[in-house]
Amino acid sequence: MISRLMMLSLLVIGLAGCASPGSSVAEKRAAVQDMRSNVLNELYAQKPSTRAQIQSAPGYAVFSNANVNLILASFGGGYGVVQDNASGQQTYMKMAEVGVGLGAGVKDFRLVFVFHNRDTMQRFVDQGWAFGGQADAAAKAGEQGAAVGGELTVDNMTIYQLTESGLALQATVKGTKYWKDDALN
Repeated sequence: MISRLMMLSLLVIGLAGCASPGSSVAEKRAAVQDMRSNVLNELYAQKPSTRAQIQSAPGYAVFSNANVNLILASFGGGYGVVQDNASGQQTYMKMAEVGVGLGAGVKDFRLVFVFHNRDTMQRFVDQGWAFGGQADAAAKAGEQGAAVGGELTVDNMTIYQLTESGLALQATVKGTKYWKDDALN
């Protein structure tokens, strides 16, 4: 049992290290852009009002994240992009998270951050820390199954979580570090 949990932890750390798929910088950027488009289309289909919210915001971010919860600890990693709606500038980023709480499982999910002011967006790009709590349940593979979740982060932004696949039941307090991907910017 413990060896399986260690293997899952290493998988998540490996995913964070690989970040965006592809081999060249152009392929990696294209993969991030494809992920962003797919996630936004899914969010707009589920919550049509988010399209206007995102378009009128100073900016937004979309991240792909893989997470493993090992009874009392949670680990995750991924990649994404921040879009400045005023300038059109895109900042490619990576992420890693660590949490404590109860739960077990593995989950692949997407996050959409809608920044309600420019300072919050700039602080996110420059400093990248987010602290909060997460409670969710997921039993989903592709279109089969379901997932429910809630995310709370203290700052001037709205966060949407969309679960792609996974089997997890967890309640954690976590810290997440986001940082610029030097290879893609």
